Amino acid sequence: MSETCAVKKVTENTPEEVARVEEWINSEDYREKNFAREAVVINPVHACQPLGAQLVAHGFEGTLPYVHGSQGCASYYRSALTRHFREPAAAVSSAMTEDGAVFGGQNNLHEGLENALKLYAPKMIAIFTSCMPEIIGDDLNAFITNARNAGIVARDYPLPYANTPSFNGTHIHGYDAMLKSVLSCLSADKKVEGKDNGKLNLIPGFDCNTGNYREYKRICQEMGIEVTVLADISESFDSPLDGTYRPYPGGTPLDEAADALNAHATLSLQKHATTETIKWFKEQTDAPVEVMPSPIGIANTDAFLMNLAERFGKPVAPTLKAERGRAVDAMTDAHQYLHNKKFALWGDPDFLAGMIAFLLEMGARPYHVVCSRGSKKVGKYLQALLDKSPYGQGCKLWMNKDLWHLRSLVMTDPVDALIGCTHGKFITRDAGIPLIRVGFPILDRVNLHRVPYIGYQGAINLLTAIANSFLDEVDRNCEDKHFEMMR
Repeated sequence: MSETCAVKKVTENTPEEVARVEEWINSEDYREKNFAREAVVINPVHACQPLGAQLVAHGFEGTLPYVHGSQGCASYYRSALTRHFREPAAAVSSAMTEDGAVFGGQNNLHEGLENALKLYAPKMIAIFTSCMPEIIGDDLNAFITNARNAGIVARDYPLPYANTPSFNGTHIHGYDAMLKSVLSCLSADKKVEGKDNGKLNLIPGFDCNTGNYREYKRICQEMGIEVTVLADISESFDSPLDGTYRPYPGGTPLDEAADALNAHATLSLQKHATTETIKWFKEQTDAPVEVMPSPIGIANTDAFLMNLAERFGKPVAPTLKAERGRAVDAMTDAHQYLHNKKFALWGDPDFLAGMIAFLLEMGARPYHVVCSRGSKKVGKYLQALLDKSPYGQGCKLWMNKDLWHLRSLVMTDPVDALIGCTHGKFITRDAGIPLIRVGFPILDRVNLHRVPYIGYQGAINLLTAIANSFLDEVDRNCEDKHFEMMR
């Protein structure tokens, strides 16, 4: 480099300035400014619609998720799911570029469908959109009709599709839209008047814990109830490693999904993640259709089992009664470690509702509850859960906030621990408190998606993780004279 070249030096902050800013962002003054922002979201608590749609697609037998949009968008959904499950989340894309943005994406969609059918031979292709086709107004219905007319896709081949704009709603809305589309596509003309196949349609909702799905199926088996899980990802993202390559492992069988309108009853366990799907079920069938809270904690699990018993005329299985007794015993043994502890938690409305219920049962305090992209109705629903318990008094619900807001809350109004996904680990590092990893995504620990947190066994698992986190902190931080063998 020539000696005459002017080089602009990088501005360096002094250690004193760094320390000043670090102290300031933990202050009440900064918190006030942080909560005043309106145009910027920092570390949001939600993902976008297409990610939820892709999760649904993986939950059905032989189904290939198809992103109508750019390859970059498809890579994001795939990588987010792959990193959480540590399993491949295969999907294809119409690979729209600048040309597609100008002239529309029909040619891309048709070419992609033709290639996908020839290369991957799926039993069904589930199509959903990203931002680009939504902004320019691509008509999926017309594009798919034209594909059938051109002979690219057979007329009887299932091609459910959903409009899932990334700039609107969250992953739970995309989940809902795709699930409704898949079921309406597969069950078209399959409703038989007066038929009752004796089965339960169970809709877990947006749930990235494969252990939960297996727990639902085990509970129904213990109760002697035939169940169709819509949509079942338990094998899709947790198939055995036995030397056999399975391009489409697991998923709800398509013929069972097609018979969903003839079920004895339909039960959704996420109120806010299945709104449109449940509305569709109620319009299409005369069989009972009900929504109830996720069975997280004792009371919610009790309600779930009693619902099954009443719907199907079956007694609660003795094995499940014994599990309840063990869960209550475990809570009795460990309640002192959680009693009156303050927690900060974040996530989807239904996840939050279940966690709030569990913490209140333990005499703990869900002190800061952050829910992003929630309506006033959602806020009233969650606030009512806090208000009905003395341990919920003084706890605060923060609607339409992000994790940078939560950081200010934790630093100015401290809690004892956090419950949520990996994205909260930066807060725990700054605040010096433990993070109990539950939800989606979990990127920095292994196998947690295999550990159920629903049902009585799930209550034990949650309790164990939380209590032992506190005991680990005691052992890690106590003085030598208090480092005891028993806790």
